[in-house]
Order: sequence, then C-alpha cells, then structure tokens
Amino acid sequence: MTAPPDTTARPQQPDPVDERLPGGRLFTLALQHVLVMYAGAIAVPLIVGGALKLPKDQIALLINADLLCCGIVTIIQSLGVGKFGIRLPIMMGVTFAAVGPMVAMAVNPELGINAILGSGIAAGLFGILFAPLVSRSLPLFPPVVTGSIIAVIGISLMPVAINWAAGGQPQIRDAASGQLVDNPAYGAPEHLAIAGIVLLVVLAITRYGRGFVSNVAVLFGMAVGFLISMAMGKVSFAGIDEVPWVAFVTPLHFGMPVFDFVSIATMCLVMVVVMVESLGMFLALGELTGRRLSRDDLTRGLRTDGLGTLIGGFLNTFPHTSFSQNVGLVGVTGVKSRWVCVAGGAILIAFGMFPKMALIIASVPQYVLGGAGLVMFGMVAATGIKILLGADLRSNRFNLYVVAISVGFGMIPMVAPTFFHGMPKALEPLLHSGILLAAISAVLLNLFLNGTRRRQETLDDGKAGAAHTH
Repeated sequence: MTAPPDTTARPQQPDPVDERLPGGRLFTLALQHVLVMYAGAIAVPLIVGGALKLPKDQIALLINADLLCCGIVTIIQSLGVGKFGIRLPIMMGVTFAAVGPMVAMAVNPELGINAILGSGIAAGLFGILFAPLVSRSLPLFPPVVTGSIIAVIGISLMPVAINWAAGGQPQIRDAASGQLVDNPAYGAPEHLAIAGIVLLVVLAITRYGRGFVSNVAVLFGMAVGFLISMAMGKVSFAGIDEVPWVAFVTPLHFGMPVFDFVSIATMCLVMVVVMVESLGMFLALGELTGRRLSRDDLTRGLRTDGLGTLIGGFLNTFPHTSFSQNVGLVGVTGVKSRWVCVAGGAILIAFGMFPKMALIIASVPQYVLGGAGLVMFGMVAATGIKILLGADLRSNRFNLYVVAISVGFGMIPMVAPTFFHGMPKALEPLLHSGILLAAISAVLLNLFLNGTRRRQETLDDGKAGAAHTH
C-alpha cells in the first residue's frame, strides 16, 4: 500500500536579508560596519570645515551633525520607510563627489556654508524627483555593463585602502604656510607592518574561524592592530577632556540657507553622479545578497540618497550616498541581514549625540583600517569579476571591448588626476568620477556594439519587487 503523502508543513527558511540576529551578535556586526565607514564619514566635514576656516568647536559640530544624519538615513535606507529605503544592508555617509564644489563655495566670500547647505537642500529635492528616471535605466545594465562598473568601483576604492595602510595621504597641508608638503610618516615601516598584521589576522580568522567568529574577522583584525598601536604609543586620545558628554545638533545652526543658482546646478550634477554610483552599488549588493532588485527597489534606494542630502542640508551637513566599502564588508562576512545596518545607524546616531564616544572611535589609526580595507574593497572588485563571468565573454567578442574600454575610462581619474585639467570647472564632478565615466562608457559601448537587446533577468516595472521573495 502506498504511504499517504506527507502534508506536514515544513518551516520556511527566512530570507537572510530579513534575518533578525541575537542582540550581542547584532551589535558586534553593526560596530564592525561603523568602524569600516567611520573615517570616510568624518573626512568630508574636516575638509570642508577647514576650507571654511571654522573654529574647532564648529568643525566638531559639523562632525556630530554628519554622524547623526548618517545614522538617520542609514536606518531609513536599510529598514525602509514608505517610499524610501531599498531595504538592504547599506550604510550611508557623506559623498566625496561633492567635496570639490563645496570647497569652491567655501572659499567664495559671497557663498560660504549657507550656500553649501542651500544647494544641498535643492539637490536633495532634485534627487528625490529624479530617482524614478534613473531607475528606469535598469534595462541598460546587462551583466557586461554591471560587472564592469562594479569592478571599477572596487578598483577605484583600492587607492583609499593603500593610502590608509601607509598611514594617511602622501601629502599633508602645512599648518603654518597652508601649502601641501610631503607627509614624513607616509609609508613608515611600522605602519605597513601593522596593516600587514591586520590583513593576516583577517585572513587567518576567515580561514580557520567558524560561525560568528568568522563573520567578525575584520573587527578582530582591527582590534589587534589597534592594541598593537596602543602598545607602541601611537594612539592619541588628545582632546577627549574638552569634548562634552552630550551634544545636540540644532537644525540650521548657521542660519537660513542661501539658494544660489550656479551652486544648485553644480550640486544637482553631483546628485546625478551619486545616483549612478549608487545604482552600481545596489546591483552589486543584490548580487551579494541573492536578492533580485526591481525598478521599484532601485527607485526607493536612489530616492533615499536624495532624502539624505535634503535632511543633511537642514542638519548642517552635506550630500549623502550609499557607502561602497560596506558593500565589500557584506561580501567578506557573508552576513546579509539589513538589521545589522539598522543597528549600525543607531550606533552612528549615538556617536553624533555623545561626542566622547565618537572621538575614541576616531582614534583608530588609518593604517589599521588599511589592512582590512584591502580585503573589503578587493571583494567589491571580485564581485564585478564574478558578474562578468556570466557575461558571455567567450562567444560575444563585442563584450570584451565593452569591458576593456569602460574599465580604461574608469581608471583615468585614479591614474591621471589632471587628465581633464583643461575642461570646464563645471564638469569636474562628472569627469573626476571614475565610476561615472565607466558607467557612461559601458552603457554607450554596449548599446553601440550589442544594440538594445535586454537581458532576460531584467525585471518588469516592479511587480515582482513588491513581494521581495525569491
């Protein structure tokens, strides 16, 4: 006699993106994400604050405002609030694409910080309205285009990790003269040695660690590097006594924003750059997490870039974007839960309100971050290469041209920073972004060589995205 069919319901495996982790594990993984993006998050306020010649307490306010805004927008992006948030593990921070235009406004006595904040508010509104148009370009991103862009994102991040490992930037600004001079500490043997130790610890834990220990390999590596640096007397907590325990950010602290047409137009161009870069990061993260992204998903994610920029203008900080180094961390750890980044956002908010905590984290030497950065940023590039493996490079010789030329264009700002020196200043945000150059060239070359054939896996207008299921 045939046995009756088993009708017992089997428990459905939770989507790893929506998985809720235990509290201790969640906090540790979230702190790892914060440590990875912290140096980048506070760098822009330091640069712009210096260009504005603000006193130390005002620069500290910019940093607190930045951390607070990063936390708020990270939670919106990862958790999702209405029509905002892609609901993936993403950390948000201030974009470096806006540094050039903001410094130019900062040194103009007729503009200053109020024009920077005003142009940010306007660009944020522009980004919110423009996001659906950018997301409609998804059919233009078959694997050969997506893989090329993501590979360039990873390669473009490599100089950051390399300079971190060497101890900072090759040149620093002399406090007395204001001129750029060679950094005597750059490439010091002890910096390279500690960065190498961090890298080896990360690799050893990745190879021999199991479960949760393997997930926090980057955090363990940075902790070892930090302890070695402390033992060598290379960690300074100077100024911690002067920093208050609690600080609240007042909206529009510097007064009413100034809306200058040229500044707004420039910042809107920056917003286009930011959204194209974010589009590539979202596609990379979709690949890493195994979640197929619909047009609606991308629109919500891009719209949040605009919202972060808008909120930043009111909270005395600058345009925000999705941080690509944290995309690499998802690949390194294999932890795909968006709740980790929600917790990371909460930690950033705490840092913005409790400056002493923020100063302690800021004391982690850059060369400690460098050893981990090589792994994480390389993981982004490796994800691009993985996508290219499915791009039909053997039978379609045109795809080789798409990869070769778009990667070449993407390298221009990195290997030849003055290549476009003779071009109009207004085009700097576009021409100085290797990711955007790679994206434009890959899309145009693919259209020219392969036509408008759409990849089968491109989803429809968002019907599948509503369910978020596989």
